[in-house]
Amino acid sequence: MSKEEFKSGFVSIIGRPNVGKSTLLNHIVGQKIAIMSDKPQTTRNKIQGVYTDQDAQIVFMDTPGIHKPKHKLGDFMMKIASNTLKEVDVILFVVDAAEGYGAGEQFIIERLKNTKTPVFLVVNKIDKLHPDQLLQLIDGYRTKFDFKEIIPISALEGNNVNTLLEQITGYLEEGPQYYPSDQVTDHPERFIVAELVREKVLHLTREEIPHSIAVVIEQMKRRGNGDTVYIGATIIVERSSQKGIIIGKQGTMLRELGQRARSDIEALLGSKVFLELWVKVQKDWRNKAMHLRDFGFREDEY
Repeated sequence: MSKEEFKSGFVSIIGRPNVGKSTLLNHIVGQKIAIMSDKPQTTRNKIQGVYTDQDAQIVFMDTPGIHKPKHKLGDFMMKIASNTLKEVDVILFVVDAAEGYGAGEQFIIERLKNTKTPVFLVVNKIDKLHPDQLLQLIDGYRTKFDFKEIIPISALEGNNVNTLLEQITGYLEEGPQYYPSDQVTDHPERFIVAELVREKVLHLTREEIPHSIAVVIEQMKRRGNGDTVYIGATIIVERSSQKGIIIGKQGTMLRELGQRARSDIEALLGSKVFLELWVKVQKDWRNKAMHLRDFGFREDEY
């Protein structure tokens, strides 16, 4: 393919919470840039991942799971997801094959009916379903919406993801290469580091804590001869009881969080990391616009 025929474009990944959107994005770019958890509403910001090959560059946007908001943070997440639909060349509507069709999917399809952008149905987690059941599920979706393509995949195993990329490229027009070939995200390292810390909290805590935390990187700099990166991060919670849980008995939980996060951060940065964590209470921060801005949720950036 000649340079004149190089294609590029933007693709939004949408779907209910916890259907595997972040897993798909991480597999496509070959690196963890979006955090993964079995808890819904893991993604809070529009995370851009960049896939480049010799023929095309595709900029993916992994949006927060579309749901009915319950607080200002929820409103912010929904605004990001909705706005993203207006600025892309292809929309990937990801569904969980094992979950079937429900009110959540209907809610999203109603929103998609107003868009003129090509919509692909991406049926994820196909390894959990018998082929006959999968065909039945796909036939049911065909009656709900005029999908341009329907592609069954396993984001975790990588099954059929290359086919998905080929189909997307077919819908893109000739365009420039926006990012260098080796760049996989437009987010600064500080953002991804904060997300990796938050991911460990999601993994290790239960009940209401996961959705009431934010992580702020206070400091991030190289020390000594430059082979170690010092990172100071604050975990924000809404109540004193949550602070106690995250610190744990004699600091055991906080140490475990730090050890797990440090391992992923070292893989990301390619160097040794000294990670220092603090926990701070900021009551009801999810409903206060000032705190949302302070913790990186800025509507004007979207």
